[in-house]
Amino acid sequence: MAGIAGTSVVAAPLVTGLKLSSTLMYLAATGMLLIMNKIQPSQLVKEQRNAARLFKQLLGQIKTTMSLQTPTIEVVKKVMDKVLALDKAYPLPLIGVMLEKFPLEEEMREIVRVMKRKDKADYLRLGEKALKVNKVLALAGPLLTSLAAVGSAFVAPPAHGSWGVVLGVVGGALASVVNTLEHGGQVGMVFEMYRGNAGFFKLMEESIESNLKEGEVERRENGELFEMKVALQLGRSLSELKDLAADSSSRRGGIEEFASNLF
Repeated sequence: MAGIAGTSVVAAPLVTGLKLSSTLMYLAATGMLLIMNKIQPSQLVKEQRNAARLFKQLLGQIKTTMSLQTPTIEVVKKVMDKVLALDKAYPLPLIGVMLEKFPLEEEMREIVRVMKRKDKADYLRLGEKALKVNKVLALAGPLLTSLAAVGSAFVAPPAHGSWGVVLGVVGGALASVVNTLEHGGQVGMVFEMYRGNAGFFKLMEESIESNLKEGEVERRENGELFEMKVALQLGRSLSELKDLAADSSSRRGGIEEFASNLF
């Protein structure tokens, strides 16, 4: 509309209508972009999926515990702490025979070191980049539509208002490109995915370290079962997990291989 209004082929009475319509539509687009970029629907969807997955996982753990034993006060308190932690971490979706217990401590410590150096650090770095891109796009979209609105308001025949036509047309076109990159590319969801993956490895680190720090051997998880659980969470076999720990232990300077084969 801004481009048509700036041409000489349009009758004078129609120019005002085209200018007004173009300006109002650009202002409406600016308001919608500000709301969309603040809410970040794609990121909200990813958070909802993560929250639902973690709550289902917690429900499964509760059912398994109840089927094996009568829950004690201490068990109930731990479960409540987990529920409250999830509730705090995901606020948007709410607007939900004796065996040696841990015989492989050094291997697990090496796995934790690899996850800290490689997996978690890498996803935090990628998440930071995605966040910066998202912020730039979120600011650029409304800014461009605002400039286009200003330009379209001052559209006049070519001899008098060519800058208005250029600003109205080019600003609108660039805003469309920026909006497509941000929301079509799901930049918010990409950032949330990286953040969620980094959180997954942080959770694994804390789970392993809490077992290693447990002073009473009887209270630790069964070592072989725990090692198998860690291997499954990382998408590795037990032999691959042992090889990774041995490789990391022999090369203290760090290894190129990531701990996880899943992400």
